[in-house]
Amino acid sequence: MIRAAVATVLECYPKIFFACHRTHVRDEKAKRVLSLRQAGVLDHLDAVESTHLHELAAHLGITASSMSLMIDRLERDGYVHRSRDKKDARRINLRLTAAGVRIKEQEKILDADLVKAMLRRLSPEERESALAGLRSLARAAGELVDSGQASRLQQETGS
Repeated sequence: MIRAAVATVLECYPKIFFACHRTHVRDEKAKRVLSLRQAGVLDHLDAVESTHLHELAAHLGITASSMSLMIDRLERDGYVHRSRDKKDARRINLRLTAAGVRIKEQEKILDADLVKAMLRRLSPEERESALAGLRSLARAAGELVDSGQASRLQQETGS
């Protein structure tokens, strides 16, 4: 029974994602467009707590040199501040600027208008059932993350 449920999620989630995902993030204030990859990097950073460049690269599964190039552009465009670690000058600390925080707060993976169009295709009963299911899946996902099991399984499988 759980195997069929897994197969259903693996089959259905990509259809929803591909139908409704955003292809870029628009910074209206700066009149600039960021790729989803760039916005995803910003999503992993904070304005107060620094993140080390090499750790972020490893977490996202890209090389440190590729991450450095991406950070170069994000820094040039005013979204990221880069500094040397005070305790270890070999380490590069990354923090969001105010502009980076603004993008992080507005950035959503799914486009609200496309989600609205998708939901309008459902009857009120189907919509409520679908939303109840999503709430349950989100709750279970949160519990998985909070327990630490998600990161352990990701490390074991290389995801």
